[in-house]
Amino acid sequence: MFYYDSTYFILLPALLISLWAQTKISRSFNKYSKVYSSNGYTGSQVARMLLDSAGLLDVPIERVAGNLTDHYDPSKRVLRLSGEVYSSTSVASIGVAAHEVGHAIQHQNSYKPLIVRNTIVPIVNISSSASWVIFFIGIVMGIQPLTSLGIVLFSAVVLFQLVTLPVEFDASSRALRILEERSILYENEIYGAKKVLQAAAMTYVAATLMAISQLLRLVAISNRRND
Repeated sequence: MFYYDSTYFILLPALLISLWAQTKISRSFNKYSKVYSSNGYTGSQVARMLLDSAGLLDVPIERVAGNLTDHYDPSKRVLRLSGEVYSSTSVASIGVAAHEVGHAIQHQNSYKPLIVRNTIVPIVNISSSASWVIFFIGIVMGIQPLTSLGIVLFSAVVLFQLVTLPVEFDASSRALRILEERSILYENEIYGAKKVLQAAAMTYVAATLMAISQLLRLVAISNRRND
């Protein structure tokens, strides 16, 4: 049986924005992955240069499987690049690699939003799944304190997404500034890298809007049951 719930409409705008953001990053990366840098550096070479210039000689670069699985692991102080980004000389790959170096530099400089995000990660890992279970147990059994607890726990997910936004935007700003200052990419190439990173940033904006929409939906369901 299909269950109709009018509160799903709360999610619709965020869902549409998420689909648009995913399409945008896919198209942008595919477009600029075919535009190669004049200097001929690969993503891993650029990452190594930028890490070394920032005094992060002890941060290794690892190649990982998957598409756009690039990330900096602050717990192990390791920068991981997907296969395409690692070995490609495209402006898209260089932009992504530099962005991840931006996170490593944030970690080195104790960038406050990054510290906050890293601190709440263990809480969010638990609350993201437990919140739904606790919330719906409260709804089914009619126990309002459990329902409220589920909402509070899910609020941690929203907080995580909100804190993530300045972390990601700052990492991209650092990346583009360094790439231009060190003449790793030239003006038209910087434009391409910027387009890719802007598209990537929109996926985080979409994720934040989705989390907020989910929270509003939980509140709406809770209020409806109380009426």
